[in-house]
Amino acid sequence: MTDPLAKTATKYTKDANSNAAALINFDDDGDFRRAQQGLIATHETGRIELDGRAVWDTSSHDFLREGKQSPETVHPGLWRQGQLNAIHGLFEVTEGVWQARGYDISNITFIETSNGWLIIDPLTTSSTAAACLALANNALGERPVHTIIYTHSHLDHFGGILGVTTQEEVDAGNVRIIAPEGFLEEVVKENIIAGPIMARRAHYQFGPLLPAWPQGQVDIGLGQSLPLGASHLIPPTETVYETGTELDIDGLRVIFQNTPDAEAPSEMNFFFPEKNLLCMAENCTHTMHNLYPIRGAQTRDALAWSKYINEALLLWGEYADTMFATHHWPRFGKDDVKDFLCLQRDVYRWQHDQTMRLANMGYVPTEIAEKLQLPNEFLNESHVQGYYGTVSHNTKAVYTKYLGWYDGNPANLNPLPPVESAKKYVEYMGGTAELITKATKAFEEGDYRWVVQVMNHAVFADPNNAKARNLQADAFEQLGYQSESGTWRNAYLTAARELRYGSLRIPASMGRQIAHAITIDQLFDMIGVRFDPEKFDSGPSRINWHFSDLGEDHVLGIQNLTIYHDPNTSDDKANATITTTRKSISQILGGQTTLNETITAGNFVIQGDEQLVENFFNSLESFITAPLIEPK
Repeated sequence: MTDPLAKTATKYTKDANSNAAALINFDDDGDFRRAQQGLIATHETGRIELDGRAVWDTSSHDFLREGKQSPETVHPGLWRQGQLNAIHGLFEVTEGVWQARGYDISNITFIETSNGWLIIDPLTTSSTAAACLALANNALGERPVHTIIYTHSHLDHFGGILGVTTQEEVDAGNVRIIAPEGFLEEVVKENIIAGPIMARRAHYQFGPLLPAWPQGQVDIGLGQSLPLGASHLIPPTETVYETGTELDIDGLRVIFQNTPDAEAPSEMNFFFPEKNLLCMAENCTHTMHNLYPIRGAQTRDALAWSKYINEALLLWGEYADTMFATHHWPRFGKDDVKDFLCLQRDVYRWQHDQTMRLANMGYVPTEIAEKLQLPNEFLNESHVQGYYGTVSHNTKAVYTKYLGWYDGNPANLNPLPPVESAKKYVEYMGGTAELITKATKAFEEGDYRWVVQVMNHAVFADPNNAKARNLQADAFEQLGYQSESGTWRNAYLTAARELRYGSLRIPASMGRQIAHAITIDQLFDMIGVRFDPEKFDSGPSRINWHFSDLGEDHVLGIQNLTIYHDPNTSDDKANATITTTRKSISQILGGQTTLNETITAGNFVIQGDEQLVENFFNSLESFITAPLIEPK
């Protein structure tokens, strides 16, 4: 699939990518050798389907396999990273340990024990996880799954859980699920509290709507692309609370290191002493990672991240013969592992320290981002290059972690919102036609960053102006072609596509697939974010909730245009009492059924003021991301 409106690379883009290629002096053979080491099997077709529809297809990125030279429309570093991520199959990591890579953005790891499989991170979707489990069983002999470890709280590391086990198996005690402290709370924050807007922004970061080809989606940096399909959750049955925790997993010793607020708010590394094998979760991968992902998330702690890597070196650096992570390929040999971890440690500490040095000198985030470039000490190793995170947006994240969104300039304390300020900017610049004329000249001179910036005012002032949209789209496109970071490329090219074709209205389920697994307190947090007080005119109210499946009683109050929650209690003077189940509420909130249908089915019983309860449910927002520009 291609895009008929996509343009070719301009001379400035060709020069930029040619200059970038001249700086790449990595040992290509080393990375490609590691990425292919231990291959024992591949998926029979490379195409994973759900109900006859492809959720993953390795052939979509065959263009990366057809030649070694990067085209003019792709940064040569990102092209090389894409070629590495396009390598797929089931690989032996060390004796009794295998990884399936290249069938999802993340990896799934299988460890053989006496009574079956220990699985680390069951991917993003049940379809890809089930296909990889089948690949392992077919190649290595079928084994039951008895334990699953979630390394951290990001969706691509737990969402495929139903592809490797069932809730019934977990409830029966046949399958352990182990996760770090705070796992469920952080899953809720990302996928429910901020889920709808994060889903919208993830379309920019990951580029799922872009056609895969050299002028479109090439690679994410962390992996090839995102699989299609739903993600689910089974809550952990065991929690690792502190570094040094040791568990026996079917006779296999595992020692854990908690690493909160590094790559994820809830994450852990771990070591297998009998195998001299170290898992660094997603804290060390073959790219510079995000200190802040552009999809939106909590800003990560670069200083803590660096210290965790150093702690892992101190704990296990002298023992680890092999290191693997939940993305990319392993490192083999004690010296290779230590060298890799040292440089990973130092790149995050360098970004932290140098950002705050300049911040304390009075530089603002945009100035720091422009000033800091990776020094020569980091330029000879591919695994610290900006294929996913970038120095530019990482330094801004460090600044924000300490100092927040305000840069100290009172002019930025209370600026006009985008549409109002855009109209004034355009007026002050002499009108849209004059602005387009000047920006066109800037485009012809290769000043694409400025064209994007100034055309943003024109587009916000008049979203239906085709010339303004197309000019900004052309500039976004060239910036995408020049981007080393897969996420920047995807964001730029997605923006260009939306400007040309219009935006999709994307319904947001707000955690529909995981709402059944969360606590009632978290369920009410979800309700609070959806509550629109302008739609609720029943006055101060209190509603009893009895969850018959959990044997729990709660009170939900509405007062002062907001809700509050009293757990483990009921109110004799409440306006109404609801008797239902967590599953029923989850299905209503997820749009899988309606309140009336649930009442009719006998799964939702109201005593007291039925109209108030109905009014409350009618006040809950259904998030559908509105288009920035309507398609023509």
